[in-house]
Amino acid sequence: MAKSKNNNTNKLSYISVPSQIINSLSSSSLQSLLLSPKKSSRSKTRYLSWFTNYRSPKFWVLFLFLFGFLGMLKLGFNLDPLIPYSPYPCTTSQLQNLVSNGYLKSHMAIASNGENSHQVEVFNSVSHSQPLISSGNLKSEVGVEEAEQSEFWKQPDGLGYRPCLALSNEYNKASVGIVKDKTKYLIVVVSGGMNQQRNQIVDAVVIARILEAALVVPILQVNVIWGDESEFSDIFDLEHFKKVLANDVRIVSSLPSTHIMTRPVEEKRTPLHASPNWIRSRYLKRIKREGVLLLRGLDSRLSKDLPSDLQKLRCKVAFHALRFAPPILGIGNKLAERMSSKGPYLALHLRMEKDVWVRTGCLPGLSPEYDEIVNNERIQRPELLTGRSNMTYHERKLAGLCPLNALEVTRLLKALGAPKNARIYWAGGHPFGGKEALLPLTGEFPHFYNKEDLALPGELEPFSNRASVMAAIDYIVSENSDVFMPSHGGNMGHAIQV
Repeated sequence: MAKSKNNNTNKLSYISVPSQIINSLSSSSLQSLLLSPKKSSRSKTRYLSWFTNYRSPKFWVLFLFLFGFLGMLKLGFNLDPLIPYSPYPCTTSQLQNLVSNGYLKSHMAIASNGENSHQVEVFNSVSHSQPLISSGNLKSEVGVEEAEQSEFWKQPDGLGYRPCLALSNEYNKASVGIVKDKTKYLIVVVSGGMNQQRNQIVDAVVIARILEAALVVPILQVNVIWGDESEFSDIFDLEHFKKVLANDVRIVSSLPSTHIMTRPVEEKRTPLHASPNWIRSRYLKRIKREGVLLLRGLDSRLSKDLPSDLQKLRCKVAFHALRFAPPILGIGNKLAERMSSKGPYLALHLRMEKDVWVRTGCLPGLSPEYDEIVNNERIQRPELLTGRSNMTYHERKLAGLCPLNALEVTRLLKALGAPKNARIYWAGGHPFGGKEALLPLTGEFPHFYNKEDLALPGELEPFSNRASVMAAIDYIVSENSDVFMPSHGGNMGHAIQV
């Protein structure tokens, strides 16, 4: 801020500097710094020595002033071309390396089984889909309607974020010894539905890395609700899983002969959100002593706040290594192509199965008869109710803990501007109440399909009575959609939204 009395007086400039620097300067030296100097050879020599002496308080005053000035310019103008700063999590060289390795592909590439199917693939946070119709100055009613439809299908810009899996040199150096170690083995048993098992497998790989142990191919526990007896290789591409993680964690199909007779140390009390340090202090000595460690129930046991390298490993497992088995990819891609053949489509993950209403403590709202059935089931099997058992149905509803029924989903889609002719793929099991439970949705949006509607006769027969495989097919079609919306929070919704 400038202050002047008349044309003949000197102009004084006031700047804000830290008090520590002000105390180290005398008033005369600060005054001489801020006043405009006279042009003389003596002053030039003095200022030259002032610049070269970095210990001088005057140097730091000017440095802070220039730093603050550039900061204000940065806020007001785009100085990215002038200042060596990148808003992206990876540097330019790292991004180029990721592109050359096939990491920066579209988010649809994870469901690809073409000639590049053996390359490591990753979700791209920015979809290449573009609005089908321009939303410019359209004057006719048809044009306005088309512009509204285009707005609904418009994709977000991603805010400049890009996938970044460049691991540190320390991580890569440690990997050499970890993948060669043959003394420690981790066995994990994962439970729940397909998406819940998927998350636990991701955490199992990271825990094996933390313990510097080899990971035995995870065991999928038989689900008590669906009775699915699928093994790891029935759902996921095992060879691809091993290949992608070859430089991170050694994956073995079974224990070697040297450990086959070893009684594993079983641990069932892993706390929620355990840190890497807790895992090392709790398990490392035991697995070194016994050679084999068995873990169960890993759901949400590993902390979400991990060091950068471990978090990148978690992403690498989830979006690179865990690729579905070729038969599942094949049928999933076919259904996705049939949905997209006539334009963009919306994937809707409906959670309206009977067990969902029982487990959540909510009611479907179809009729008093259906509500009574759910209440009786909950009374007979109280172990199915998941948490907050002291809350009533109405309290759960008001807290947002209940799945949306068909009528509520319809209202939400209309409020979001979904066009009436929108093509909708609905994922999930058969809704409690049958087709009548879906009438509010099908009445407003007639282009409503699921995998049974899209599949040709006999295409789904090899996967019948295998709920985990059916969930994997839903995952592929939903992941390839232009818009995705879950009716209730869950593992599948969280995975696709990443």
